[in-house]
Amino acid sequence: MKVVDAGLPGCKIIEPRVHGDDRGVFFESWNKAAWAAHGLDFDFVQSNVSVSERGVLRGLHYQWPHAQGKLVSVLEGEVYDVAVDVRHGSPTFGRSTAVLLSADSRREFWIPEGYAHGFVVLSARAVFHYLCTAPYVREADAGLRWNDARLAIDWPVGAPRLSDKDANLPFLDDIPRDRLPEFSE
Repeated sequence: MKVVDAGLPGCKIIEPRVHGDDRGVFFESWNKAAWAAHGLDFDFVQSNVSVSERGVLRGLHYQWPHAQGKLVSVLEGEVYDVAVDVRHGSPTFGRSTAVLLSADSRREFWIPEGYAHGFVVLSARAVFHYLCTAPYVREADAGLRWNDARLAIDWPVGAPRLSDKDANLPFLDDIPRDRLPEFSE
């Protein structure tokens, strides 16, 4: 397995070791001991799958309180995946990083607690999988607008398909401080 920094503190791209032959492929998508050896030592408590069509953008979502770390991957198709540092007081507050994830590349993206997350589907359809370090808590559900100019995210789509919720999320500067995670070293 290869672990690569993804441009923001704690965000990592994981490239698993893939074993293949004429029957197909096999790889470990998670191994607690192997990941801990790379400094990625955490427990998952929830697994989620979403299925979306081309142009669907989901996000940018986070939870506060009850922050979630997320290990995300694509089981079918291709997505442009984004993490945004929303930890108040962080030196990288408001900065984003992005990675192209696909079933073909088998890459995974680790997004630590304190980051908002979103993705847009680039293929005809995508099956998106994520493991979470904390359960979903409706009252802690939060997010920010996908096209917030302050974030300067270079989304590869101009007019994505959005849920009403995602289309009406606040801009980062309009989120009250007590609705943002606090940065700690």
